[in-house]
Amino acid sequence: MAKLLYQGHGSYRIMTWDGRVIYVDPYAGKGYDLPADCVLVTHQHHDHNQVKLITQKPNCRVITNVEALEGGKHNSFSFDGIEIEAVEAKSLFHSPKKCVGYVIAVDGVKIYASGDTSKTEQMSAFAEKEIDYALFPCGGALMSLKEAAECARIVKAKHNIPIHIKPGALFDKKRSERFDAPNRLIVEPGEEVEL
Repeated sequence: MAKLLYQGHGSYRIMTWDGRVIYVDPYAGKGYDLPADCVLVTHQHHDHNQVKLITQKPNCRVITNVEALEGGKHNSFSFDGIEIEAVEAKSLFHSPKKCVGYVIAVDGVKIYASGDTSKTEQMSAFAEKEIDYALFPCGGALMSLKEAAECARIVKAKHNIPIHIKPGALFDKKRSERFDAPNRLIVEPGEEVEL
């Protein structure tokens, strides 16, 4: 069974049942000790792209917004039983031409790594993807708590995790408790959950 370690801010690590490691938006917290099989970067803001924190295995795949949007479209990637689909992301501070989210499928679980986004048109098609875990930014400037909860209702994931909650901080528990999404799952920095 896969596990997700929330490192804080917008950073987290996914580990498969057989020990493969995927990092998403490395920047904050601890837990960069395991060598990576894959690193995903949603965009190039400094608080999402610190790939240098990670030791990479020899065949590690680093996929950033550049590769994800190559050819002017949202690309998909498949390797070693890991399926990754780049999806639309955008906000007041993030152009959809330079920012993506990802739907990651591994160990029979689908995870929506939304990146720094507000509501997108593409989200309306996500319910049919049957996403198990969706991680939404709830930091206000990107997406208000109300909008994040609205997106959670549109995406219809089985579990909705608030992240990127307070600019300049790893986490804000009081604010995360105000994320009024169905099936809310609060995960604190350093906490690992089975998916």
